[in-house]
Amino acid sequence: MAVTDLPALNASLNLMAAILLVLGYAFIRRGNVRRHRACMLAACAVSVAFLASYSVYHWQVGSVAYTGHGWIRPVYFAILISHILLAMAIVPLVASTLWQAWRGAFRAHRRIARWTFPSWMYVSVTGVIVYWMLYHG
Repeated sequence: MAVTDLPALNASLNLMAAILLVLGYAFIRRGNVRRHRACMLAACAVSVAFLASYSVYHWQVGSVAYTGHGWIRPVYFAILISHILLAMAIVPLVASTLWQAWRGAFRAHRRIARWTFPSWMYVSVTGVIVYWMLYHG
């Protein structure tokens, strides 16, 4: 795999994380704790793989300039900035949510997961959107 393949891999990993998050949410809403746990741990693993791949890519390539013009340019940067800010916040949120579940503090787990889930979904989905706008827009 060439370094030029990593952006597509990264977008795929973000998409997979979003799918796993939705499945995990659906499972817990149905009371299926075992499948919920499996999906959420898989979403974490996929997200860690994304972070590693993203880091390798940007270590090798640096930043990539957005070349879009007109009305789409401020839309791209609004999405990108909100994505970056929430991506920084999501790491401690996910860690805290996992920690609460690990120690069996499910009331605290649910309380923080109400913030973690939509934030993580937003980061995953906007990661795919940013990729598409940057490399296919």
